[in-house]
Amino acid sequence: MPIILTDVRIQELLAERKPLPADYRKRIETKPKRGHKENELKITGKAGAEFRLILRQANANAFDFSIILAYEIPNTNQSMLLRRYNGKSHEHTNPLEGQTLYGFHIHEATERYQDSSYRPETFAQTTTRYADFDEAVSCMIKDCGFDLPPGGQSRLFEPE
Repeated sequence: MPIILTDVRIQELLAERKPLPADYRKRIETKPKRGHKENELKITGKAGAEFRLILRQANANAFDFSIILAYEIPNTNQSMLLRRYNGKSHEHTNPLEGQTLYGFHIHEATERYQDSSYRPETFAQTTTRYADFDEAVSCMIKDCGFDLPPGGQSRLFEPE
């Protein structure tokens, strides 16, 4: 039986404080993989929830990227993508709404989509809050309860 998270629980997980380690920028630098660069960082929230911050970017197209916050569902080997900040490399359709969009967009897990045959994070909305990979990481950090280490900076590649 699939696990369904309510919209309230999803918001609680997003709001849960997620302390980033002092060396988080180094630990999330993407590394080459087949056709793209990728990395991930495991984070334990202040209330004990386990998360993964996943970063991917295609080699051939700088606008083909995803910055993902995954929640590790306790006592299972399952995770749920709570948020996904995507580049503008493709068209996206919200099937339940019949809405197609193109541009930078943010996917959100919803109870409604969990009740459907679609992935929990299928719903997305366009955004003008970021225009590249680094800015998308910064938005994720601001939006999803991350705490920067003392003296930390929110942008991925800012000089120290």
